[in-house]
Amino acid sequence: MAAIAPQLEKRWQPGVAIRASVVFHLACFAYAVMRPASWPWMLAAVIANHLLIAVIGMWPKSRLLGPNMLRLPDASARRGEIALTFDDGPDAEITPRVLDLLDLHQAKASFFCVGEKVAAHPEVVREIVRRGHSVENHSMRHSGFFGFFGFGRLRAELRSAQDAISRVTGKPPVFFRSPMGIRNPFLDPVIAHLGLTYITWTRRGFDTVARSPRAVLARLLRDLAAGDILLLHDRRTRSGVPPVIEVLPALLERISAAGLKAVSLPMAMR
Repeated sequence: MAAIAPQLEKRWQPGVAIRASVVFHLACFAYAVMRPASWPWMLAAVIANHLLIAVIGMWPKSRLLGPNMLRLPDASARRGEIALTFDDGPDAEITPRVLDLLDLHQAKASFFCVGEKVAAHPEVVREIVRRGHSVENHSMRHSGFFGFFGFGRLRAELRSAQDAISRVTGKPPVFFRSPMGIRNPFLDPVIAHLGLTYITWTRRGFDTVARSPRAVLARLLRDLAAGDILLLHDRRTRSGVPPVIEVLPALLERISAAGLKAVSLPMAMR
């Protein structure tokens, strides 16, 4: 395989919450220096600020910690495009069935894959690419503690997944979506360093927890419009039943009936 070109590093632009937090820390420190008796109060204020940042990080659609792609570019929306995205794969059984359904409806999508699963199922990942879809970064291990990782651990997680996907597909992912949409202040510098674009969604179906495929479909179709980014999962749920297999045909039919076209994220960026 030919050498893979490295991703171009992007300039990190701290979000408004990060900039405000830095100013707040400096102001608390300066006030405490001028009035030493206020140290306990200033310390409490700083701790409260950290808690607020943590809460913001648990809000997937927030842009306060940094850039966050919630919709497709205007040019893509004008073309009547939407993006179907699938998280947490690949799955040796479910992902091929998803691919067959997409082919049946001539739809393209983006798969946010976990690095460890990519290494375990490289043939499935190659099939995703062969059928014209994109493979993007969803961390190496999809840890439930992802939001608590420091800079070094985050860099290792994203870099490892980037390398695992690149070795299989021959090109590095362009987009990153964090596990469960959780982020912290250390994540954006890592994303910028790796040249990735952070993305969440316009709407998600909650298909990993919902018991009713009809409810999942209703969430995804609510106010469906060009430029939307929809989130599903190509893996089994705790019940062992993959709602995506039942939801996807009806969703693709409604997309087509609305005069919209499902594309992969790189296709939407052209």
